[in-house]
Amino acid sequence: MNPERSHAYKRVMYTLDELGPSKLLLEEQDRIRYAADNLIFSGDLAGEEASATLADALTLCEALVQSGRWERVTATRLADDISGCGPMREPEVVGHAA
Repeated sequence: MNPERSHAYKRVMYTLDELGPSKLLLEEQDRIRYAADNLIFSGDLAGEEASATLADALTLCEALVQSGRWERVTATRLADDISGCGPMREPEVVGHAA
């Protein structure tokens, strides 16, 4: 874990504290909290659980926008913070045939 991930985790928890009770169902709060918890302790995103958890949280953020319950800017900020809880994706290396 590094400071950036820790700060992202704190922002997710702050969002849940501030907006969660009025803007999210309890099940939605649990999904977001589970994603942040899972990602903060993940060593990489190659693991199936971390990857699936992140995908679920990002899908939830998009559903909140599509349903009209959240503004896109708020959902994008939350999605970015959830993603920030996890490790950085390794850049793909393009191999050259020798």
